[in-house]
Amino acid sequence: MSKRESSKYKIDRRMGENIWGRPKSPVNRREYGPGQHGQRRKSKLSDFGVQLRAKQKLKGYYGDIREKQFRAIFAEASRRKGDTPENLIGLLESRLDAIVYRAKFVPTVFAARQFVNHGHVKVNGVRVNIGSYRCKPGDVIEVKDKSKQLVSVLESVQLAERDVPDYIEADHNKMVATFVRVPALTDVPYPVVMEPHLVVEFYSR
Repeated sequence: MSKRESSKYKIDRRMGENIWGRPKSPVNRREYGPGQHGQRRKSKLSDFGVQLRAKQKLKGYYGDIREKQFRAIFAEASRRKGDTPENLIGLLESRLDAIVYRAKFVPTVFAARQFVNHGHVKVNGVRVNIGSYRCKPGDVIEVKDKSKQLVSVLESVQLAERDVPDYIEADHNKMVATFVRVPALTDVPYPVVMEPHLVVEFYSR
């Protein structure tokens, strides 16, 4: 198992939830956490613990974003007009790696970041290799011609475990997707409940 996959599965087990809805998640077989103390009875979490877990789950879902980077995204969400939790989700879903994942060009969000970093993706005809690149509504995301026949790409578009959400238009014949609009929380197809309002409470302490 690669380090990347190991990390992904460890996040699932630490959260005790199959946060990506993957059929191979170890949580499907054992819901306790990783390590020798994973099977100990769970104590009731404090308010701080509940907020921290909500933050860790949201960070983990988007590829285990580094704390410094995640805090910066939250700060921008706070500065923007409107509801901060909704702004936070909108900013996370506007990331290029998130859109590549949502469009089903790759099987996981971890693979999406690697796919972008390796230069397989163009935005409005220009190669972009930064996973955190922020897309705007109307941006066209395309897999490079030389990458369209990669086995991982061809297998990913056939995955039945998730659908492309309606805020992204994807043409899997041409391997092109358009970011139609910034989604609201209720638009995002999370396999588990995400609680961005608790993330706001965590950073507002």
